[in-house]
Amino acid sequence: MKLSHLRQIVSYLQSFQKISAIYRVDDNLIKIVFDRDDTIYFSLQKSNAKIFKCDSYKRNKVYQAPFDVVLSKLCNRADIEKISLVNDDKVMQIVLSQNSSYKASQTILQFEFTGKHTNIILLDSQNTVLEALRHIDADASYRVVKVGEILEPLVKAPFVAKEFVLDNVESFLFETYHDEQATQLQTLKKQKIVQLKKKLKKFQKLYNELGNVDTLLDEVVTLQNRGNLVLANLYAIKPYMNSVELYNFEGELEVIRFPDNLRSVNEISQYFFKRAKKSKQRAKNLHFEYDSLGEKVSYLEHFINTIDEACDVSEIRLLFPAKKQKKNDKKNSFSESIELFWIEGYKVMLGKSERGNIELLKTARARDVWLHLQGRPSAHVIIVTDKQNVPMPIIEGAAKICVDFSLFDKGDFLVDYTPRREVKIQEGANVLYNKYKTVQITKGRKNDS
Repeated sequence: MKLSHLRQIVSYLQSFQKISAIYRVDDNLIKIVFDRDDTIYFSLQKSNAKIFKCDSYKRNKVYQAPFDVVLSKLCNRADIEKISLVNDDKVMQIVLSQNSSYKASQTILQFEFTGKHTNIILLDSQNTVLEALRHIDADASYRVVKVGEILEPLVKAPFVAKEFVLDNVESFLFETYHDEQATQLQTLKKQKIVQLKKKLKKFQKLYNELGNVDTLLDEVVTLQNRGNLVLANLYAIKPYMNSVELYNFEGELEVIRFPDNLRSVNEISQYFFKRAKKSKQRAKNLHFEYDSLGEKVSYLEHFINTIDEACDVSEIRLLFPAKKQKKNDKKNSFSESIELFWIEGYKVMLGKSERGNIELLKTARARDVWLHLQGRPSAHVIIVTDKQNVPMPIIEGAAKICVDFSLFDKGDFLVDYTPRREVKIQEGANVLYNKYKTVQITKGRKNDS
């Protein structure tokens, strides 16, 4: 971030009088709502810090680290006393005050746009660190950022920054977001699609190599005949042999090969009978393998299409939540037929196949929210509610997942949602429901609703 731009942004911010709300929406991204309805985002990414505005930014999760707790406690609903640059450098201070029934308190919210040490630090009036996004030890920098210690001033850069005049600060903040999003979006799309296409190629190969039932049944007959042929010619086979030439039951000379680690003629015959049994079992269950691999291929094709149609980075990151599951944690384990997403701290589960849909219907609790495309087949989606009311943005996000993983078509689609207790299972994943609400989701272009 250019110092000249930061100066002009600070002048723009000086018109605000209050921070109505402040919280993290991503690991290095702070959302501040000024004067109730003016939202500005502060990206504290190392060496790429930015301040921007946008129409909306999906919150990846609810952050509850010590930094977030202190940030909320000291800065939410706080009055702004002063906004300024420190020593005319890339450090912005917002001096805040809160009036409680006990006493007035003052907090300094300090944004440092300083390359690899970019940070947001909460200070008291004596410049003591109360919390920070990043704690910095003495071995990492000459300037320690540690709770309870006095924050030393930054050494000012020994050069004069060039001036870059902005015609309109607000327009610049929107342009900053769109430019950054365009670059990040294409990079992230390419990265994630390459990963998913590798998986897709693997499953497509397995699917194409499954063969067919008739071939497997022919193999069963051949293997059984070889086992019987070995038993009928015990005298001709010696323990040290790994192949034998025999006349088969049709009177034709046939070379029968077998592993050289078999110790007796009986083991040789059992080898062929066991293989025949496995092939017969595989022929019997082949349609299950086709269904399972077909479902995986279809799911990955929808996943790739969803990423390709994503309009912003937050949509893609929502589809790749951090892994929370611990080993041997049966309570939070899911089968491979169910995909788990997180939307602003709410657990959202998607049935990746009919089997997954059935699992969701069986395991969801009465007050969980169930979603399904109106009047047509689709994936089932469950929002785990923990008995609380679900905000509309969460329902809309879950409905979009339902649409994206059910259809390749573009357009406007209706998604019904209702508590799980209102859904009556008929057969398999087929259901009936009466009491429900509906939300419209636009697929394939930016949803302006």
